[in-house]
Amino acid sequence: MHNLTEFPDNATTYNSLSVIIKVCVVIPVFCIFLYCIAVMLHIFASHRQYLDSTRYILFAYMLTNDTLQLLSSVLLFLFVMGQVKLSIAYCVPLLFLSTATFQNTPLILATMCLERYVAIFYPLQRPAAWRSDRIWVIILSLWLISCIYPIVKYSIVARDSAAVDILSTAVLCKSNIVTTSPVQALFQLGIYILFFAVVAVVILFTYVRILLETRKLRQDKVSVSKAMHTVLLHGFQLLLCILAFTHPITETLLVLHANWLPEDIAFFNYFCFILTPRFLSPLIYGFRDQNLRGSIRKTILCCSNKVKPGERGKLQDNLSAS
Repeated sequence: MHNLTEFPDNATTYNSLSVIIKVCVVIPVFCIFLYCIAVMLHIFASHRQYLDSTRYILFAYMLTNDTLQLLSSVLLFLFVMGQVKLSIAYCVPLLFLSTATFQNTPLILATMCLERYVAIFYPLQRPAAWRSDRIWVIILSLWLISCIYPIVKYSIVARDSAAVDILSTAVLCKSNIVTTSPVQALFQLGIYILFFAVVAVVILFTYVRILLETRKLRQDKVSVSKAMHTVLLHGFQLLLCILAFTHPITETLLVLHANWLPEDIAFFNYFCFILTPRFLSPLIYGFRDQNLRGSIRKTILCCSNKVKPGERGKLQDNLSAS
């Protein structure tokens, strides 16, 4: 690895320029993401038809979760880039939110796959929890499951640092302030692997069952085929999330083949394998959906703020069919 002590006297100028470039790369991408998410959430709020569909409610929930995850992630990134130190009382909630929303994403993907499974196999007698007016029970359960590990993690930290004044002690807000030992890091990795493994099994199970159902049915193959493609898309979204765990591999490759600074390697991993997948995942799903894509086009082009009466019935039929 390149020895940091070998940098010339203008290293401070280089570091300042590097920080400015990194911030100027991240902020526009984040703003574009926020704009797209705001457009889609506005569409959901403006059209009752979407709120009557369990699938779209879960998608709106995923948009909200990913927005919170990216918001906390970008804030932590800016604080680290600016070397801004926060008191532990302000730092821990940010880290808690980032951890909980990160774990929540695979659970949402698994739930969306199960929703497609329920819609195909129980089209007329859908269980009460999977109806649009009761789906909040499942959403609340996902949040509770996602918060279990962060609560335990940060409770242990609070116990170990009982003698520290959390209001006056300022720290650079990084995850290593709470993950201080290799055992903790290994346990956290194990939790993440467990979450993603369970979701992978759920996605594979629902895909195989829907695929077998497609071969049995002679009618309504279009709806079943759409559901199968949707589950496959959720599998791709899960792969995008798993990219966050590839940083040890990319870090090793960059160290061996490029004379990059450690902070540059960390930024490359953050932008390519954490920020970009989170940015792409909901957008791919949103723009793939035919009904939502049409509404997005109308909203962005400002051609129409509301669906015309003649189109409203058509939209309702499409949502029911999907």
